[in-house]
Amino acid sequence: MLKAPPIQKATCRMSSLAIALTAAGCIFGGTLFGIGIQNWLPGHHLNKDSHEIVKLGAGMIATLTALVLGLLVSSAKNTFDTLNEGLKQVGAKTIQLDRTLAQYGPAAQPLREQLRRGLAASIESLWPEKPFSPEEQAKLRYTSRIETLQNQLSELAPQTEIQRQSLAKANQIATDISQARWLLMEQSQNPLPVPLLVILICWLTVLFVSFGLFAPRNGTVIIVLFVCACSVSAAIFLILELNRPMEGSLKVSSVPMRTALTLLGR
Repeated sequence: MLKAPPIQKATCRMSSLAIALTAAGCIFGGTLFGIGIQNWLPGHHLNKDSHEIVKLGAGMIATLTALVLGLLVSSAKNTFDTLNEGLKQVGAKTIQLDRTLAQYGPAAQPLREQLRRGLAASIESLWPEKPFSPEEQAKLRYTSRIETLQNQLSELAPQTEIQRQSLAKANQIATDISQARWLLMEQSQNPLPVPLLVILICWLTVLFVSFGLFAPRNGTVIIVLFVCACSVSAAIFLILELNRPMEGSLKVSSVPMRTALTLLGR
């Protein structure tokens, strides 16, 4: 079945929330910096002509930032949806494999039971109901269950034509599940490149510096700019979370796999 990402990779990265909060601090800090330097700049730096030039530059940066943010959100959502659809396919193929083993006959019953245990262990490792010890996590994450099942399929000795056909079909389905598992594992590891993230935050910070540079000093303006900074930081949070569909607070749903589990063995 599908395995979760290694523990070391999950723990060595900053959480999506921490990165989003850091981004919000940098972006809103740019606003405060822009407001703070208004009194330091000579008057001709803040005249109407200067204001127009700053607006043009800010508009260009805003366009670039909006384009990149939109593309990143779309890409991250596609990653999330692809993995979610892949899990549905794995669940459906697992049910199909169980039915095929049932057609093989009583000799395949131990494999059906192992298939059910493997799926239950995979669900527990991906969507745990309670925390595991490091040893339990390592065992759940690295056990190659579908490969073990494939090896046991090769040990079956079909006696009839129906059994031979069922065994060939079971081997094909198991191969499909194995391929889907590796593909989903690769798709689940889609981290946002650090340079791109840094550049994006820098663009947003510069943009908000330009907002603060000509903003009136009153509470309403500051609150509005703070809300705007939090909003774009929330977009960064969503991008990071959707790029990690097997981790964090926006995990893919376990319903397809749990539904498959309830249907196995029937």
